[in-house]
Amino acid sequence: MRAVPRLRALQRHLGSSEGRGMESTSSPLTTHVLDTASGLPAQGLCLCLSRLEDHGQQWMELRKSYTDSDGRCPGLLPPGPVKAGTYKLSFDTEGYWKKRGQESFYPYVEVVFTITDETRRFHVPLLLSPWSYTTYRGS
Repeated sequence: MRAVPRLRALQRHLGSSEGRGMESTSSPLTTHVLDTASGLPAQGLCLCLSRLEDHGQQWMELRKSYTDSDGRCPGLLPPGPVKAGTYKLSFDTEGYWKKRGQESFYPYVEVVFTITDETRRFHVPLLLSPWSYTTYRGS
């Protein structure tokens, strides 16, 4: 039965007590991507973190990485305070779906957000299907 792995993946994604996997020494910015078409974590999804620089309003790439087997991308930023500013997480959704032989509508998803409190932790989940996506500020 496929429902049990889907339920466990969704529980992990939504932050149930089963396997949160977010230690206090980890990055102050985290993301977690769930493939809602399969109900499983989106493993191997390429993403890029950028920050908007004041001079010239240019995006500066901070890190390029891939989601792990749990759909997470640890170490987006080093532990400690986060520089206040506007950030962007760009997800290569077209590449992800192509690897699975699946046509998709959105070639990429960009989530732009502002950090004002340098001492807080920030979590940006992404729920993804070939035809839609949803994001929100997690905890």
